[in-house]
Amino acid sequence: MKVRVKFSKYGPSRFLGHLDVMRYFQKAVRRAGIPIAFSSGFRPHMIMSFAAPLGLGVTSDGEYFDMELSRNMSSQDMIERFNEVLTEGFQVTGARKTPEGKKHNAMALTAAASYRVRLLQSAKIWPEDMAKQAELFCAQPSILVEKETKSGSKMADIKPGIYQFQVDAGEFTMLLSASSANYVKPKMVMEAFANWLEIPYSPYGFAVHKTEVYANRGMEDAPDFVSLEELGEDIE
Repeated sequence: MKVRVKFSKYGPSRFLGHLDVMRYFQKAVRRAGIPIAFSSGFRPHMIMSFAAPLGLGVTSDGEYFDMELSRNMSSQDMIERFNEVLTEGFQVTGARKTPEGKKHNAMALTAAASYRVRLLQSAKIWPEDMAKQAELFCAQPSILVEKETKSGSKMADIKPGIYQFQVDAGEFTMLLSASSANYVKPKMVMEAFANWLEIPYSPYGFAVHKTEVYANRGMEDAPDFVSLEELGEDIE
């Protein structure tokens, strides 16, 4: 049985890197007594895969990993067992059965992610009419940023990957592409917005919180986003 686990990452755990989080949950699976399945071969390993990695320093209510179980276990039992052994900064909030097959893996399905971004630096340097400025910013024909790639840095247009960008009372809400082909990070958008406004940009001037991760059930030019959690069903 394939199960998708949803968890939150907050507080001090936001400073743990992706590989550390993977190792942490491998140990948590053992401590919680979750009947996870192992691969065959000379060096068997847990059959577990994570969705898109979370940036260092970012908190989240929408982190996911898939795992194979060797026998049935109810969703509620899994959630309770996990949370009994997890330390402060992690909490499992869901465990749902999902379809088999590589095309149904969380990583393969990930198409977009939503975020809340809260300003930390003085609001005085930001314009009072930020909501209007955000509209004008998104109305540009293109939004060019410098992206780091395996072959070096290059200029890229991130506008197609910005599905939503709004601001209210100093807090931004964003829905951004999270696919491997066009991954857009909140910091890219904030830096581009600050540069467009011609105000100083600081990568430490705001706090980023991921709220959800989505798959796309529609077309690329007409997306129909649904959370990864909705693609599964509770196990009784």
